[in-house]
Amino acid sequence: MSAPPDDTFLREHSALLADSFHRVTGQLLPSDPHTLYHAPFALVSHGTEADPVFNYANAYAQQLFGYDWATFVTLPSRLSARAPERDERARLLDLVTRQGYIADYCGIRVRSDGTLFRISRATVWNVIDADGVLRGQAAMFSDIEELQ
Repeated sequence: MSAPPDDTFLREHSALLADSFHRVTGQLLPSDPHTLYHAPFALVSHGTEADPVFNYANAYAQQLFGYDWATFVTLPSRLSARAPERDERARLLDLVTRQGYIADYCGIRVRSDGTLFRISRATVWNVIDADGVLRGQAAMFSDIEELQ
């Protein structure tokens, strides 16, 4: 795996994710950016581009998906699912946009090597900054079932 993001980015983006998670769900994430980056669950986020690109993946997510930091943060987030599952994933993200978050999502995801795994009990939420501006969406999960 490549080097993690610099401390300034890690501190600012972790705070954005944790604050937004709390604001949207009423629940807490670890406040320390290094604890969040090395947490025992996957945490990813993408921006608001027309074809959103991942802008954060903690160490657990990098290992799970098989991408290092430098590759992960250039990857369109739709590529975390195979083509057959992308429509379902898009429906989920549209629902999250409308509702603010989903607390019990499950779906099939694909690693860099093409192997599949199912995520369950994922929380997916809108990343909204303190000014109420939508900055993207994030997902957190640790329940994983190998499919291949």
